[in-house]
Amino acid sequence: MNDSRLPAAYLTPGSSSFADFLADQAPDLLPGARDLGPQRPGAPSAGDLAPHGTTIVAATFPGGVVMAGDRRATMGNVIAQRDIEKVFPADEFSAVGIAGTAGLAVEMVRLYQVELEHYEKIEGSTLSMDGKANRLAALIRNNLPMAMQGLAVVPLFAGYDLAASIGRIFSYDVTGGRYEETAFHAVGSGSVFARGSLKKLYREDLGREDCVLAVVQALYDAADDDSATGGPDLTRRIFPVVHVITAEGGVRLPDAEVAEVADRMIAGRMIRPDGPAAPLDGRSYGGGAR
Repeated sequence: MNDSRLPAAYLTPGSSSFADFLADQAPDLLPGARDLGPQRPGAPSAGDLAPHGTTIVAATFPGGVVMAGDRRATMGNVIAQRDIEKVFPADEFSAVGIAGTAGLAVEMVRLYQVELEHYEKIEGSTLSMDGKANRLAALIRNNLPMAMQGLAVVPLFAGYDLAASIGRIFSYDVTGGRYEETAFHAVGSGSVFARGSLKKLYREDLGREDCVLAVVQALYDAADDDSATGGPDLTRRIFPVVHVITAEGGVRLPDAEVAEVADRMIAGRMIRPDGPAAPLDGRSYGGGAR
């Protein structure tokens, strides 16, 4: 018998959840399974020492959904990284944006990507949009012990629902509570400003390009009022990461295309620093109701 064969657990039919399999076979590899040990009196908390990712926004349009994230990570009042990526494809038709403890969040996203791929290989089909949202909720729930120590991960999930032929957005709390959002949403320290911006700019009949412009405008407004959110960096040519997901699948927009959108937006801000104004006539109430 060849001793190099895989252990029996790897060859035995079981759960379609890779996270459950990992919890049984190597629980120490789960993002939320680490023991930080007791905190010394007067020592800074783990949350204060870890870089944090901030604002993520998403908005739907007829035929799909757009998700975008700024590029700044902070550690207290210090900019820890200027070009971090916080929006990732989850699978062909969905994306996840991270807010909270950056290192744990990236590990959770990688585990989530494997979770969706594992399910597809075991079951021979992809999860429904609700199923994907529920699997992510379970991973967040498993991170609750770390969240209670200041290392919270609060992602935003969005994708194109092939069954319903619409874009959908889901938000979460640190306990794994899952909430479906209507039209648009934002998470992170600048989310209140981003949502305020989208309330002004969003319409249900936005085209793809206009929806991309709206979320980039929202990130700019968030950066204008929240020090932890990074705006477009014109000198370093660092711009938001933008994913567009439609019935044809998801795609990250090339940096050159996002730069063109940002340059055009900033040119407009030179004339009106607070951004475009929403019309106040009756036509403005025809779309975007929350």
